[in-house]
Amino acid sequence: MIEGVHSGRTRWDRSRSTIEARRRQSVIAATVAAIDQAGSLDVTMAEIARLAGVSPALVHHYFGTKDDLMIAAMRTLLGQYRQEIARRLREAPGPRERVSAVISGSFAPSQFTQESISAWLVFYLYARRSAEAARLLRIYFRRLETNLVSALDPLVGAKKSRRIAAGAGAMIDGVWLRQALTPLTQPNPETAARMVERFIDAEIQA
Repeated sequence: MIEGVHSGRTRWDRSRSTIEARRRQSVIAATVAAIDQAGSLDVTMAEIARLAGVSPALVHHYFGTKDDLMIAAMRTLLGQYRQEIARRLREAPGPRERVSAVISGSFAPSQFTQESISAWLVFYLYARRSAEAARLLRIYFRRLETNLVSALDPLVGAKKSRRIAAGAGAMIDGVWLRQALTPLTQPNPETAARMVERFIDAEIQA
């Protein structure tokens, strides 16, 4: 009897954890949507809660302060980015394909959306006053460069791979920035990736 009660509580705990995880994801998605609508961090927890369909008290309970919520949103977007890159790298048969995996992952349809683009533009500005946001961006920059250098090294050598990786990283960020500043233009992941691919090919052959 005790074992049955224990099992029931375990199932209930798992169900509650699943519900909480879904609510957190809903709040994060609402945060990104609210930032996109406002074009800045000038959004309230109440507005985010309304978009998520939960109470402001629940948002505070899950995430604490507004700054905590912004950091959580950044972490979520970075986690999604990391997963997109990792999946493509696992499927890449060789070094040049690994370069393409990093590039296509940087413009993955799940990432290269108007909402995410708007959010990242705002987060870049946010990092100027938030040490944790700045740290997360440094992690992103470092991971992008490391992945590119690792893929390029067998093709062009260590010194040239670092130079090409730096240029490709700057170009990727530039494409995101241009898209953020032209919000009426629908994001096109394939076109964006081809631009960077042409740069990579030209640098490898130079």
